[in-house]
Amino acid sequence: MAELSLHNIEKRYGPTKVLHGVSLDINDGEFIVLVGPSGCGKSTLLRMIAGLEDISGGDLFIGGTRTNDVPPQKRDISMVFQSYALFPHMNVRDNITFGPRMRRETPEVMEQSLRRAASILNLGDYLDRTPGQLSGGQRQRVAMGRSIVRDPKVFLFDEPLSNLDAKLRVQMRTEIKSLHQKLGTTMVYVTHDQIEAMTMADRIVVMNGGRIEQIGAPLELYDRPVNRFVASFIGSPAMSFISGIYRRDGAGAAIEFGDGARLPVHAVEAADGTRVDVGIRPENYLLVENGPLPFETEVVETTGPETHVFGRIGAEEVRCVFRLRLDPAPGTVLRLAAEPEHIHLFDATTGMRLGPIVPVQ
Repeated sequence: MAELSLHNIEKRYGPTKVLHGVSLDINDGEFIVLVGPSGCGKSTLLRMIAGLEDISGGDLFIGGTRTNDVPPQKRDISMVFQSYALFPHMNVRDNITFGPRMRRETPEVMEQSLRRAASILNLGDYLDRTPGQLSGGQRQRVAMGRSIVRDPKVFLFDEPLSNLDAKLRVQMRTEIKSLHQKLGTTMVYVTHDQIEAMTMADRIVVMNGGRIEQIGAPLELYDRPVNRFVASFIGSPAMSFISGIYRRDGAGAAIEFGDGARLPVHAVEAADGTRVDVGIRPENYLLVENGPLPFETEVVETTGPETHVFGRIGAEEVRCVFRLRLDPAPGTVLRLAAEPEHIHLFDATTGMRLGPIVPVQ
C-alpha cells in the first residue's frame, strides 16, 4: 500500500493545456473516485499516475518517491481498463497468471496468488473457462484478478463498469467496494457516473475543465456543494435551479420571484437584492397548500415507492420526487415549498455557494 501526492500537475498536448495545476493528496489505503463530465481530464490524470502519459508540469509522488520519470512497470501499480483486455484463447487461470509467468515467478507462488485472487473474486468455478464462456461481470472480475496477483501498492480503475448492463453495474460496484475492504489497498477510480462515485468512494474528487472543483466525502459534496456545477453534477435525479432575488429585512431572509412570491430561507452572506440561483433537490420539494412555488405538471413517472413529476416553475425545468402515489394530469398546477435547511443558494454571476451568516460570539 502507498499514499499518492500530486503537486500542481499539468498536462499539455502541444499548445493545448488539458490539466491546469491539479493538486491532490491520497491517503494510504484510501478509495478515491475521480468524477466529472466527458473531457474533464480525469482519465488523463489517471494515465499520468500509471505512467502511460507524460507529466508536462508538477510532481507525482507514490509512496513518498517522485515518480515523474519512472517507467510504468516499475511504479508498482496495477490498472484495470474499461475494456477487459483478456486473452481470448487463454482460460481464466492462464489470464490471471500471465503477469506472474512473465515475471518468472515460481509455480508455487503463482498457484498461491491464483488461489487468493480466485477466492476474493469468487472465480474458483471458472478457472478452466475461456473469456467467451463468461458473462461481462465475470470477465471484469478476471481483469481485476490479473491485477490482484501483482499485489500492487496502488490499484487504478478507468471506468471499468461502462460496458456492463444496469444490473451488473450494481453488482460490480458492491464487489469492487468489497475488494477494497478485503485488501485495504489504495485505489483510484475514474468514472463519469456520479452514482458509482457516491456509493463507492471514501472521498470524491469532482473535476471540470481540467481543474478540481471540490474534494470531499460523498455526503459532504451532496449536502454542501461548493458551487452550482458540483450541485448539479452530484445527485440523481439532479438538483434543479430557480432564479430569484435575495431579500433580507425585518421579516427575515427570503427569495423573491418575478410573480412576487417569497420563499423563506436562512440568511446568507449576500447583499439585499443579490441575484441568486435557488437549488433544491427533487426529494426536498414539499406539497403545500398555497405554497410559494407554482409547479405546472408536464410528465409523471411512477416507480412504485416514488412518483417522479416533471414540470416547470416559471421558465425553469424542475423535477420533483414524492414518496406519494400521485397522478396529476398534464397542466395541473401544484403548489410547492421547501424547508430552509434544504435550500441551496448560489450567486447567479459567479455560481459560488452563498454561505450562512455566522453569528458574532
